[in-house]
Amino acid sequence: MAITVVKGQKSDLTKTNPGLSRLTVGIGWEAASGVELDTSAFLLGSDNKVAGDEDFIFYNQPSTSFITYMDGGQIGGEKKQFAIDLGKIPARIEKIAFSLTIHDGEARRHHFGQVQHGFLRFANAATGQEVMRYDLGSGFTVETAIVIGELYRHNGEWKFNAIGSGFAGGLNALCANFGVDVDGGSDPAPTTSTVPPTAAPTPPPRCPHQNRRLLLLIRSISAKLN
Repeated sequence: MAITVVKGQKSDLTKTNPGLSRLTVGIGWEAASGVELDTSAFLLGSDNKVAGDEDFIFYNQPSTSFITYMDGGQIGGEKKQFAIDLGKIPARIEKIAFSLTIHDGEARRHHFGQVQHGFLRFANAATGQEVMRYDLGSGFTVETAIVIGELYRHNGEWKFNAIGSGFAGGLNALCANFGVDVDGGSDPAPTTSTVPPTAAPTPPPRCPHQNRRLLLLIRSISAKLN
C-alpha cells in the first residue's frame, strides 16, 4: 500500500520497500490556459550544492548514468517523469531535489496560484506499483518556482523529505540556490585601464593672514642679520 506524505514530513522509502532499486518519479499538475510548467532535478552533495552544471537534470540535459528525465507515462497522470537507478547513484550525491518552475512567470505574470493538484509520486519501476505520494495542495499564490521535495540518503537507506517550498525568480533562482551557473560561461577577462596616472594635487593657496605673518617673519630675521 502506498504511503501518503504531507508537507514537512520525512518518510522512509527503501527501508519500508526492501529490494527497491529502480524508481519512477512521476510529477503532475493542472494549470490555467497558457501557463507553462516544467520540472527539473538537482543532484546535490553534502553542502546542498551541485558539484558542476552536469548535476542539473532538465529537458536540455536529460540524463546521466543513473537518472533520466522524460515525458510522463500513461498511468498516474504525470506530466513528467524521472527514471532513477538507486544502485548507480555515486556516493558523492547525498540528495536529489525535485522542482517545478513556471516558464517566464514574472514576464507573463503567471504564478503557482494558477496551478492546482500538483503532486509527486514514487513507483517501483519493476512492477509499476506506487509506493509513495506527495500532494502539493493549493496554498501557493505569487510563487514561480517550487522545490517539491528531496530524495536523500540516511544510514544507508533512501528517504523522502516533502518540502513544498515556493519562491520567486523561476528556474534561474532555483539554479542559483543550488549552485548551477545560470550564465553558462566563465567570468569575463579583466580589462586594462587606459586612464593616465593622477597628478599630484596642487597645494591650496595660503590665506591672506598667513601671507602677512610670513612677511613679518622674513622682515624680523632680516633685521637681526643686519
